[in-house]
Amino acid sequence: MRILAILCLLLFAPSAMAADKAQRAFDKEIERNAAQAVVWGMPVVNYDLMRQEMLTKTPGKVGQVIYWGRPLDGRNQTLTPNPDALYFMVFFTTKDGPVVLDLPPAEDKASFNGNIVTAWQLPLEDAGLLGYDKGKGGKFVVLPPGYKEKLPDGYIPLRSEVYGGYMLFRSNLRSHGEADVQASIDYGRKMKVYPLSAAANPPETVFSDVKDVMFDSTIKWNASFFENLNRVVQEEPWIDRDRVLIDGLKSLGIEKGKPFAPDRHTQSLLTKGIREAEALLEAKYDAGLPPFFTATSRWTYPAYPDLIKAAQADFNEPDAYPVDHRGVAYSYAYIGIKRLGAGQFYSISIRDKDGHAFDGGKTYRLNVPANVPVKQYWSVTAYDRQTHALIKNVPRASRSSQIPELVKNDDGSVDLYFGPKAPKGKDANWVPTDPKRGFELMFRAYGPTPEFFDKKWILSDVVRMGK
Repeated sequence: MRILAILCLLLFAPSAMAADKAQRAFDKEIERNAAQAVVWGMPVVNYDLMRQEMLTKTPGKVGQVIYWGRPLDGRNQTLTPNPDALYFMVFFTTKDGPVVLDLPPAEDKASFNGNIVTAWQLPLEDAGLLGYDKGKGGKFVVLPPGYKEKLPDGYIPLRSEVYGGYMLFRSNLRSHGEADVQASIDYGRKMKVYPLSAAANPPETVFSDVKDVMFDSTIKWNASFFENLNRVVQEEPWIDRDRVLIDGLKSLGIEKGKPFAPDRHTQSLLTKGIREAEALLEAKYDAGLPPFFTATSRWTYPAYPDLIKAAQADFNEPDAYPVDHRGVAYSYAYIGIKRLGAGQFYSISIRDKDGHAFDGGKTYRLNVPANVPVKQYWSVTAYDRQTHALIKNVPRASRSSQIPELVKNDDGSVDLYFGPKAPKGKDANWVPTDPKRGFELMFRAYGPTPEFFDKKWILSDVVRMGK
């Protein structure tokens, strides 16, 4: 009997070892494909997280408008939003036909900056004072894939590769005062959203104020990421340049027309894959984006230059598809801008002048030189370094040139302060931080002039105080 057992062991051990080796190889493939899917799918999951928050936390529905009826605070946990404009957001789908975004012209004391974007956060067009319409307003119509019919006169056609998308409409603020906030709301509510088929008699656009909703669309670094990804894969057509991902996604259980129901073992591999992707994307972000103002500036481009170029070319460049850089960008931001720098430009800083990461327990000073070359306004916002969202439980998120109480120096420059407490006498120029967490900064230039890009005006690096 013992001899028989030994013989069985000798006979079956090699095959068992081979099976175990094969299983490890298959597991590694799933983990690797999962990490790749996270990097590739980041913009569309980012989009779906925002959409699901609207659908589950607010009265808003697809084709309706949600807006924040006061300057944004920590209850808005979206990625790097602007607290110095009032946000209106509409999600749309063209599955049932073209959708019209009927946007108002600028007025003497009211205007907007808007971006119309696909589910993949590919910019279709910029709208508003410095957008395609140059402040005249217009009827922008988003067309479904392959749409061939002739449009009536007076419409601005936007051709999309997919059905879903959204628009960010930032109603500009003259100040944060109650009257100016209400005027900005009233202006934003002049937009209309309706199907092209109903253009002759458009239904009334539904608006929902979500200012008191805890709206959290930050990236979820766990296996739920793949539920969001699967949802969009099921809804949207494949874009030709992405078809190489089809088989890799099948190994994760994501396949068109089939339910996504990974078993416990696959769930564990998906979790390993997203953690690997998180570490990679964070390492790339922490390594820093290219400097903007000077070769050594701690203020960087808002995204990698090759990604900006590719997005402006609709990702149709024959020899470029910066998927990794796109994955990094949409782990910390949500937006697609067709002409970055025409309506607005952003610059990010994650380190002080000496190269140290910003510590929410320390105090820092930023000197904004006089005569910032912008037509509209400039602002600086502090975000949580880990989540890239507004810092929670603080009284304000930013300071901007719209703030009437902002104190200027004798030379016209402005000193801003970042830290857990305002330096004595500096409250008007102070942006609070959480002493237990790191933070990052974003400088916004709305309506930047050529002097901004010619680097004739240089933003100073942030310095730590009281070393």
